[in-house]
Amino acid sequence: MNVDAAAACLDALDGAFLRALAEPARIAILRVLVTNGRADVGTIAAGLPWDRSVTTRHLQILKDARLVRATPQGRHTFYEIDGDGTLEQLEAITTLLQAMRATCCPPVDDAALQRDERG
Repeated sequence: MNVDAAAACLDALDGAFLRALAEPARIAILRVLVTNGRADVGTIAAGLPWDRSVTTRHLQILKDARLVRATPQGRHTFYEIDGDGTLEQLEAITTLLQAMRATCCPPVDDAALQRDERG
């Protein structure tokens, strides 16, 4: 097994992108943005059960992970889903996993598995 490829794959699986998606509060923020579209922090926070400062902190993590993008406009910053950033991250993870699949997790031979289960 290629140790460098394995390390890259593990880094991607434990990277900022997937860690950002592992937090229910951030999923709630993404849900607001997907449902309502572009919005400022106050609008996003208004429908959530925690303080605006918590929303701001989570938005920064989502921005760093390239799940959302921020656009300053006057005294406000507007957030929206970063479609290109999200797709690029997913494609990179998919590419790494495809490269690792042959060495770490080969496909299951269903016929052989059924024979083993029957004994």
